[in-house]
Amino acid sequence: MSAQRGWTTSDIPDQTGRRFIVTGANSGLGEVTARALGAAGADVVLACRDTGRGDEVARSIGPRAHVRRLDLADLSSVRTFAHTVDTVDVLINNAGVMALPERRTADGFEMQFGTNHLGHFALTGLLIEKITDRVVTMSSGLHRIGRIHLDDLNYSRRPYRRWPAYGQSKLANLMFALDLDRRLTAANSAIKSVAAHPGYATTNLQGHTESVQDAFLTVGNRIVAQSADMGALPELYAATSPEVTGGLYIGPSGRQELRGYPTIVAPSRPARDRAVQEALWDRSERLTGVRFPSLGSR
Repeated sequence: MSAQRGWTTSDIPDQTGRRFIVTGANSGLGEVTARALGAAGADVVLACRDTGRGDEVARSIGPRAHVRRLDLADLSSVRTFAHTVDTVDVLINNAGVMALPERRTADGFEMQFGTNHLGHFALTGLLIEKITDRVVTMSSGLHRIGRIHLDDLNYSRRPYRRWPAYGQSKLANLMFALDLDRRLTAANSAIKSVAAHPGYATTNLQGHTESVQDAFLTVGNRIVAQSADMGALPELYAATSPEVTGGLYIGPSGRQELRGYPTIVAPSRPARDRAVQEALWDRSERLTGVRFPSLGSR
């Protein structure tokens, strides 16, 4: 990362001949990421639930962009999608939902934890032996408000609270990325696992709380948030820079990591808790039925 100026999409190396999967690439940060990768010469698979909108984005990128249906809130959809993949250089676990009213996935998981973490955990496990370069998993600065409740990950016994549930899911994303990299390193794998977060970026995530909070978030988008183009830079840097090593967390360089160009940032102390990481991994395997056989146990 240049010390002289901020890293931008103009710094993306030529990606000709490389294949990327971007989840949630039909809108927001995923759409920006897919467009930037396509402009750099990559083959891009837009893995999304809204394939109609995905088709529109793919057509605007060009013939190297392809749409495949993926619903991370349904493990059968995750498995079906994974079977269509032959090989991929980089998997970008970008899709997510935020601060929804209480809902359940097709498999009965709390929607935010099930979509943001378990769906991506299962997808990565099913694809891990087909990936050649790296896995990038999107977290959030709000991982800092999250706590991993190992005895009630899916809000089966405690009252549902949308923001703590979102924080738990984003903390789980970060812990998964860090633990995955340790396991890959221990297995002498050439694959890297990297985490990233966009800061406060304008996306359609902020309009789905189905509450009065939508109005406040809309105002925040106008006054505080940086653009989706800027918000996508950390994941693009994590996905394409040859300087990136496994186990890094990339976020905006500005005050409180809300805005700015990509830089290395620090996970919270709870995110680095090895015992909780391993317990979360074990429960995620049991909940999804997906294991990472080549990585073994830790």
